[in-house]
Amino acid sequence: MSEWQDFNGFDERSFFGNFIHEMPLFFKLFALLILGIFVFIIYKSVRSWMSNNASPLIKASSKAVTKRTEVWGGSGESSAHTSYYVTFEFEDGGRLELQVRDQDYGLIVEGDRGELLYQGTRFKSFDRVKETERLNF
Repeated sequence: MSEWQDFNGFDERSFFGNFIHEMPLFFKLFALLILGIFVFIIYKSVRSWMSNNASPLIKASSKAVTKRTEVWGGSGESSAHTSYYVTFEFEDGGRLELQVRDQDYGLIVEGDRGELLYQGTRFKSFDRVKETERLNF
């Protein structure tokens, strides 16, 4: 037998294979947990997207009853992000909170009545109806 055949300095496993094989169990479980969280988030997002696409486009008379914002981030060197929400009340008393674009949030005032167009949990538009009430001064 030659000297090179007896030499075991080069293992058939790759660097990555050795790295995973020699890693403590705790680190393997932690990596698996992180991977599982990512898979769950992607699954949930795709499921929500598919559900919204399968939902009918609904147009209903409604009233904007509340508005709210949610600000997140902004610590250190990261910038802050704001999400805008409006709660609409239907003629039957049911309510639905939808996330809206910042432009729509600025145009909708609490108490506005109009035609809400939405699909699943997606806000499409809100066409305000002008009230024909007279103002009493």
